Amino acid sequence: QVQFVESGGGSAQPGGSLRLSCATSTGIFNFYAAGWYRQAPGKQRELVASIATGGITNYADSVKDRFAISTNNAKNTVYLQMNNLKPEDAAVYYCNTNPVYRAWGQGTQVTVSS
Repeated sequence: QVQFVESGGGSAQPGGSLRLSCATSTGIFNFYAAGWYRQAPGKQRELVASIATGGITNYADSVKDRFAISTNNAKNTVYLQMNNLKPEDAAVYYCNTNPVYRAWGQGTQVTVSS
């Protein structure tokens, strides 16, 4: 069964950067698009970035030009480079397929504050 293990979260100041990683137990992203999702307290989980098997990327308007999603060659790890972080980026970040076909991992917490 595919598992997602997210890491790389932490605390950053506004304008700072973090790089998230998501390791999977299989090369699932060879077959499905990968997505990074986030959920802030009191809000629904939302898709912020996705990358298709062919490499085409899409971003939510709120993160466009600040975040970058990528995968490794084996497509068993997906990354999210987050630059120019804003307080509203604070959330728990998860990866999964896009659309969601698998169980969620534990996520990684991102805090943005001065």
